[in-house]
Amino acid sequence: MRLFESFGRSIRATVFPLAILALAACKSPEPEIPDTPVDVLYNNALDTLNAGNTRQAAKLFDEVERQHPYSTWATQAQLMSAYSYYLIDSYDDAIPALERFIDLHPGNRGAAYAYYLRSLCYYEQIADVSRDQGNTEEAQRALSDVIARFPNTPYARDATLKLDLVRDHLAGKEMAVGRYYMERGQYLAGINRFKNVIDHYQTTTHVPEALERLTEAYVALGIYPEAERAASVLGYNYPGSEWYQDAYNLLTSKGISTESSAELPPVVTDPSKAPEGPPPPEPEPDQATNDLGLPPPPAPVDSNSVIQNQTGPGLPPPPPAVPTPPVEEQPVPLPVPNSQPAPEEDDGGVFGSGGL
Repeated sequence: MRLFESFGRSIRATVFPLAILALAACKSPEPEIPDTPVDVLYNNALDTLNAGNTRQAAKLFDEVERQHPYSTWATQAQLMSAYSYYLIDSYDDAIPALERFIDLHPGNRGAAYAYYLRSLCYYEQIADVSRDQGNTEEAQRALSDVIARFPNTPYARDATLKLDLVRDHLAGKEMAVGRYYMERGQYLAGINRFKNVIDHYQTTTHVPEALERLTEAYVALGIYPEAERAASVLGYNYPGSEWYQDAYNLLTSKGISTESSAELPPVVTDPSKAPEGPPPPEPEPDQATNDLGLPPPPAPVDSNSVIQNQTGPGLPPPPPAVPTPPVEEQPVPLPVPNSQPAPEEDDGGVFGSGGL
């Protein structure tokens, strides 16, 4: 019996170290890349990227900078490494690499691309409106930075389109929070959210609903003059929308402005037919305000605000958000380095004819 016990102990003493060694072997660091000429190392990284091994390519581009930090190839390799991380959605690696490039090479001709790629990293992480919108706000700042710094580039044109979608998304978040407050009877909190949409996101598709929800909240609080005002602005800017129909029906169901001269403009459902009901009141020449308490149409129209508060002929509604079209010029072509080493003098441009 003791013989079997001693035999078992000897087997455990042998097997356990072997298992530990096997685990240690699995976690052993990757072998270091030997020192290689800069042009050979960079071309190996580029070939690896073209072959589809993107993560390994990113490590090779990083190795170019590690082994040859003062070479012009190292500057180009920084961008290529960030681009490789971007391709595999490793944004936590791509964003720091891009910010480091921007800090070290603000005057480089690849800086515009670095700013643009950083904005894409945030843009592609935008979450549903039910979740935190930190990445959406970062995308808004990054896209605005691209437009402000490089206004006459393809990057700025594409960033402008994406910025419209980002603002529409942020407005959607405000609307979701406002609806949440409305469902729980917290009308003042909802009013603040809807006003924020109207004041800061005037060109988004959420403005008509925000005005209608604002009308609902004021009616629920019994503040009928403000409800009339919100509905009047809605009818002036979006006379044929379903949201104005809902606001108009809500006010008339409460007996508000149904017989006075201050009645809201009727809903236009068919542009080919004359609208039913009395027309909106025309202000007198010497009348400062009409019966709704709204200022008469000024001349010229204030161009600083898309949403107008006047009654009378309406301005065209703000353009709806549209899907981002594909960029005509490829924003991320792969630079093909020359077979010769990098030039001796660094003029700030590290890309050849196929550069970024």
